[in-house]
Amino acid sequence: MADRFYMTKKGYEEAVSQLDYLTRVKRKEIVDRIAEARSHGDLSENAEYDAALNEQAANEGAIAELDYQIKNAVIVEESDDKSVVHIGSVVTVLDPEFGEEETYKIMGTTEVDPRNNIISNECPVGAALLKHKKGDTVTVKSPEGEYTLKILKIE
Repeated sequence: MADRFYMTKKGYEEAVSQLDYLTRVKRKEIVDRIAEARSHGDLSENAEYDAALNEQAANEGAIAELDYQIKNAVIVEESDDKSVVHIGSVVTVLDPEFGEEETYKIMGTTEVDPRNNIISNECPVGAALLKHKKGDTVTVKSPEGEYTLKILKIE
């Protein structure tokens, strides 16, 4: 796990809210389901009991992960600086090889949403773009090889 997790204030508050839900609401619901399944008798062939135990293990893992992220969070201040790419920037780039434009929002690892082009500051594209300016050409080092992107716009 990482030592620091970069988050916006909104992302931090969402993580705290999710942790509260998992510990205060979902944990109790799972314990109630386990108790109900136990009341049905023989646990050796009780699929409901096994499912509840598996859900409990997953929930406890999610609680531990969120707790670690919150304890190691670095809150990134929102910035209006559009001169350089930073966490929170919306960046439009051009892939000169294919002539394709793409727009990404750079966020911390806990706030990514690839389907909506919200990428991490630690992923190959995000890391390559950080601290660069409009007009710069950056080299992205990905598992598939290296390629370049030109920064067209920073919002």
